[in-house]
Amino acid sequence: MTELTPTDEESGRAALGRALRYLREKAGLSLGQLAEETRYDKSYLYRLEVSQRLSKLAVMEDLDRFYDSGGLLVQLWKVARKEVFKDRYKEFMRLEPTARIMHLFTLGIPGLLQTEEVARKLLSGAQESDAEAELVEEQVIARMGRQQLLRRKPAPSVRIIMDEYALRRPVTDPKAWDEQLTHLIDMGETSSVVLQVLPFAAGAHHLMDGSLTLLWQDDASAVAYTEGNGCAELIEDPAAVTRYRLSYDRLRDLALPPPESTAFIRGVLEEHRS
Repeated sequence: MTELTPTDEESGRAALGRALRYLREKAGLSLGQLAEETRYDKSYLYRLEVSQRLSKLAVMEDLDRFYDSGGLLVQLWKVARKEVFKDRYKEFMRLEPTARIMHLFTLGIPGLLQTEEVARKLLSGAQESDAEAELVEEQVIARMGRQQLLRRKPAPSVRIIMDEYALRRPVTDPKAWDEQLTHLIDMGETSSVVLQVLPFAAGAHHLMDGSLTLLWQDDASAVAYTEGNGCAELIEDPAAVTRYRLSYDRLRDLALPPPESTAFIRGVLEEHRS
């Protein structure tokens, strides 16, 4: 498929759109015919082809099956999805999917454990225009796609410490919050995710101004990633990463053990329902 070879200047989304158009035309289909065959809206398919929209992963999986394209569209979608994230995240996003061990501390519900509706509400912010609403939808798609790494085989070993604050600040939709708390409980009971709650009773701590992520690769290399006050930093210096690991370990000592954390979240869910 030499026609699909990307140019140096071409964005991932443009390459995906060009591939979609190429596969449709190669199949001898108009947009209307493709819409009838796949039951996706014609205008939606057009916007994908001209790179105005980024679809959900399931759409690319469907179209890969339809065209029998061997996963090409999914691979191009993964490249395009990364472009949704700001530049400062890109190196971190490159490392995260291949990490063997992940340790996280967050003040809010971590993106890896957010439900789609809660992610949408948290990302919406002060959107005022249709263009901003579309950007939010693309960010939601990117965040949900990022969660695919939890289903990787072999799955990474993930430990998440979440501040109690995250559980006490619900979104305005009661049903969406119920589903979010239930999802946290379910994820905390999976074999690859260890979930701990840092209760208010633990008092002040040294990571109150942001979040921390530690990643270890198969070759034992490690990085730390911090976010807070609108700033983000990827730390690769081994000595600095070790200091952040010790900092994380001290915070873990203050957090509730996993079974107590799950019970704590259940208690918050019961309070919410009552």
